[in-house]
Amino acid sequence: MAAHGRSALRDLFDESPTPHIAHPPRTHHRDFYVATDGSFRESGGGLGAVIETRDGARVARIATADAPPDNNVAEYRALHLGLDVLAARAPRDARVGVLVDHDSLASNVNSAILATNHPDGKSPQPLSVPAETRHHWRGIRARLCGFDEVRAARIDSDQNPAHPLANEPDRYQHVNQEPERCVLPDPPEPVSRASGGSGADYLPPSRADRNGGGGRASD
Repeated sequence: MAAHGRSALRDLFDESPTPHIAHPPRTHHRDFYVATDGSFRESGGGLGAVIETRDGARVARIATADAPPDNNVAEYRALHLGLDVLAARAPRDARVGVLVDHDSLASNVNSAILATNHPDGKSPQPLSVPAETRHHWRGIRARLCGFDEVRAARIDSDQNPAHPLANEPDRYQHVNQEPERCVLPDPPEPVSRASGGSGADYLPPSRADRNGGGGRASD
């Protein structure tokens, strides 16, 4: 359960690995969090997304039926949809945390971000994008470039709040009727250092930061 005044997605993001990018304390300053999931079944699948500000205000929930040809396409379509919705409701200077339960998708998002920030446009990790998802991947990359910062975390499907929306879109169709909101998060609250009483802003490192080795990416 999220702490009072904190997003449940933020708590989940802070406790999850972000492939290829270390978790520095500034990770806790994401403005928006978007969790997405896609489902594939022979009888039809679905797409789900949940978007929150860092202080827990809900921006949007989406549950829509879809007919993807496979699970990979479903996951990429879901992220494309979630980022489209967020882009329409968030400022361009937003810092975004993405949560997906698909290993290669999280890896590709962070690799693309590192490539964008690299002087030669090269990612330290190779991209591996399924051919069937290339059009959605192009849309995803365009959205990633439209925000100030993006980082993707890999979560388990049973922790993903978008999972039930994608797997039972008919049951959760009512979430699409929620009024549209363009909510800005409250300014981050300064946290004083426990020792010294300097009053300087300080945020504790995440679990990934404590357990990780070198190779810390720049914010």
